[in-house]
Amino acid sequence: MLAAVQQLGQDAAKLAAAPLWPLADDEVADCLQAAHRLEQAAAALQIRLVQQATARGLPARQGQRTTTGWLRARLTIDPIPARRLAERADVLHRQPEAEQALLDGLVDVPQAAVIAATGETVAAGLAELDEVSAAEAGRIVQQATTTLIDMAGRLPAYQLRRVGERILAHVAPHIAERADEIALARQEARAHQARAFTLSAPVDGLVRLSGTLGVEDAALVHAALDPLCAPGPEDERRPAQRRADALVDVCRLALRTGELPDSGGEPTQLTVTVAYDPLARALGAAATDSGARLPAQAVRRLACDARILPAVLGGAGHVLDVGRSHRLVTGPLRRALSLRDRGCAFPDCDRPPRWTDAHHITARTAGGHTSLDNHRSH
Repeated sequence: MLAAVQQLGQDAAKLAAAPLWPLADDEVADCLQAAHRLEQAAAALQIRLVQQATARGLPARQGQRTTTGWLRARLTIDPIPARRLAERADVLHRQPEAEQALLDGLVDVPQAAVIAATGETVAAGLAELDEVSAAEAGRIVQQATTTLIDMAGRLPAYQLRRVGERILAHVAPHIAERADEIALARQEARAHQARAFTLSAPVDGLVRLSGTLGVEDAALVHAALDPLCAPGPEDERRPAQRRADALVDVCRLALRTGELPDSGGEPTQLTVTVAYDPLARALGAAATDSGARLPAQAVRRLACDARILPAVLGGAGHVLDVGRSHRLVTGPLRRALSLRDRGCAFPDCDRPPRWTDAHHITARTAGGHTSLDNHRSH
């Protein structure tokens, strides 16, 4: 099987490099559809391989706590696609009819995942209805799944998800209202458990924000942002730009309140390390405590409303004159560690300074001092 998959990969690579100008218009469209089908077939194979690896316990045997972590390391992919692949493999394993529809080419991977998740949601809701027998519940789930597979030929995944939220009104209207009440309660609990917010590493000066919130939490966020999103006179910002600016404004307001908890033994703050040329008396490029680089103009804007804490670095980047030693790592010593290590000092760890703790290299109980030379960020 490995040889066959490798051969398919080589053939696909040759096709990807082939000249396309001789193709007629209808051939371009047909080839695009065929390439999409090939992509989905390869994705289905990936999903089945992930299922097999998980069933065999390969992630744990190879030192990973989760399938997602194992996929990140094994395939060298980002966290979000790794988590999505692991989740889809898991849900399709539990819903074989949706998986078979994917293998048969009736649905694509996002559609199959939506159909499988809908089947699980319907089954869980029906299980809480005393008036529905196990046999009837199985029949309803089967009918709901079949209906969604039939609709997949004309509806993309996001529309299938909306249909799935009300599928019982179509296949079992006599219990739809009661089942919907249960489903909404379960949905709220699941949304709270799945809440998340991430900021990506900077790429071309941009940081991508992504996340999920429950309906109630999202309403609070809207309430905080909306007053700051109103366009002003001659405001040429797009709505999305106004929301982005409003989010930053809300964070500025929160930092000014002084009510945020301490971070690393100090009041919450943004730390910026900036190069300075004493001969030219000019600022150079800067870096935040998360490792993001900023131009000198941005530093000047931040410095208008900031507490300046100078630190002197030696030629090799060593921090000089960090003050008196203390048992606990706070204040100047903590800042010196952040400047020197720029995050976790453990090999291959990319955690920023604010997510790290200061650890003694030689324990204090063994005679180690609380000094810069005897600490690492970890």
